[in-house]
Parts: sequence; structure tokens; C-alpha cells
Amino acid sequence: MTIGKGSKDPAGGEDASSGPGSVPVSPIEFRLDPASGVPTYLQLVHQVEHALRLGYLKPGNQLPKVRDVVASLVINPNTVSKAYRELETKGLIVGRPGQGTFILATLNQVALPELTGLRRSLHGWLAKADTAGLDENGMVALFTSELQDFYERRSGSRRGAASGETEGVA
Repeated sequence: MTIGKGSKDPAGGEDASSGPGSVPVSPIEFRLDPASGVPTYLQLVHQVEHALRLGYLKPGNQLPKVRDVVASLVINPNTVSKAYRELETKGLIVGRPGQGTFILATLNQVALPELTGLRRSLHGWLAKADTAGLDENGMVALFTSELQDFYERRSGSRRGAASGETEGVA
């Protein structure tokens, strides 16, 4: 996911249009990872959700038109429509006939100062993981495993740890 050309401020400080009378430019540009194993439509859904959580997209922002996404990613229009339907079902977007698709709601966000600090910490962690010899897939596996363990411990559904069972990394 990248921020579109019409938006200078990732926190949404500037309108996504280039000027009066110009065609609005969406503040999001989709990217696909064919090696991820995640279905294409879900990659699009996740990118919109991430952009909402990080404050890159805000209510009123326009998503790219289906035909523009199809042209840029060379995918089936039904795939984009499925992603947009999923986001609409979640109450995050609304389609306006003849106008486009717009952000309707947002997701929980971390305030900008906290987000900046978290990004710095994460960048430091990534640098250490890189120095330790982990590649991108190794970092994702370690992070995902730890994230799952964190939420399991937090919800109290951790079984093996109480009995002294050893944990493995996925």
C-alpha cells in the first residue's frame, strides 16, 4: 500500500485532490504480494483496514475506482468488487452510483505521537532481527507467533504454559 500522489500528509492533512475542478486522486494505491498465499481480494481489504488504522484514510476519502485498480494490478474486476463488497459489509465504505466508493467509517487508531514512538521501536526491532540474520519471512513468522502468544496469554486461554510445556516458534 502506498499513499497516492494527491495526499502530502499521511495523517490526512491535505485533500486528496490536486486542485479545483480536478479529478480526485485516491490517497491509497494498492499493491499485491502473489507469494503471500493471501487471496487477492483479502489483500485489498487488509490494505484498506491498515490504512484506516494508521490514519492514512479517513471518512470521505475516495477509494480508487474498480477499473483503475483492475488496470494498475491487472486483476479481474470481480476481485476488486468482492473486496469492496467485503468492506461495505463491514460498514467501512459506501458506494455512490456515478461518483465512486468512499470511506464511511474508520477503525481504532493510535494517536500520532504514540504511533511515531511505536514505529521507532519497531524499526529498532527490525534492525536487530536483520542483524541476527532473520529474513523477511523469518521476521514475519517470529512476530506473528509472538503476537498470537500475546493475545492468547492476554485472554487467559494459554494452556501448555501453565504446565511447564515448552513453546516453539512457528
